[in-house]
Amino acid sequence: MNPLQKLSQSLENGLIPQSTFDLIQKRFHLVSDGILRIEKASSIKYPTAYVDPSILVTGNSNSFDVGILYARTIPLILNDSIHVVIQISAPLVAYGLKGTIHAILAHEFLHYLELVTRLSKVELLSDEISSNLFENVYSDNTRLLEPRTVFNDNTLLSHITKKFPSGFRDYKLEDKVIKFWIEQKLPVSKITLDTNTVKLDVSQLSNMKFDELLLQQLEIIKTKNSKLRKKKLY
Repeated sequence: MNPLQKLSQSLENGLIPQSTFDLIQKRFHLVSDGILRIEKASSIKYPTAYVDPSILVTGNSNSFDVGILYARTIPLILNDSIHVVIQISAPLVAYGLKGTIHAILAHEFLHYLELVTRLSKVELLSDEISSNLFENVYSDNTRLLEPRTVFNDNTLLSHITKKFPSGFRDYKLEDKVIKFWIEQKLPVSKITLDTNTVKLDVSQLSNMKFDELLLQQLEIIKTKNSKLRKKKLY
């Protein structure tokens, strides 16, 4: 899959200007470098990732509690089988710092590992996402694997720790996204968290095939993760 295919289509359809396309294409090496870095630090292959030519704005229809999603991990149903992919927002590539991009890629990688673990054990029939951003952040942080049990790159770990102490927030990046993307009327996708659900049935799960080596690696990581969390309790 060409990670910039959707971006190219948006350029052809006149949804984004040539200058924005060129900027993202020029800076895409930061994403490629980040993926290689994560693979080296974890010894696990990064899932399929692509740039989505929009920014995803989330919120609750009953409040002013809104946020920006710069990337997300999505289970896609193709030919009655499930494939997990990472969707990266175009503005993140255009305006994000190297450390920020790598931290977000690593964070989504943790989501990927968590999702594969649950799917492989047929635990995910309906993954309800909290309608409150704070609750969603809490669930996010408590569910994910400890980064230290996955990555052996201290600088990358530092980026993750600094960027995700209690949910991701980068005010400088937000300002750029608002000024150079949203206010310029470039593509924005809006979702409400109270309707953002993933529903999968047993037949789809049964058709999903997992790499045995990946499952073995996940078992080792889960053991390390369990030991680390027990230490934190005492």
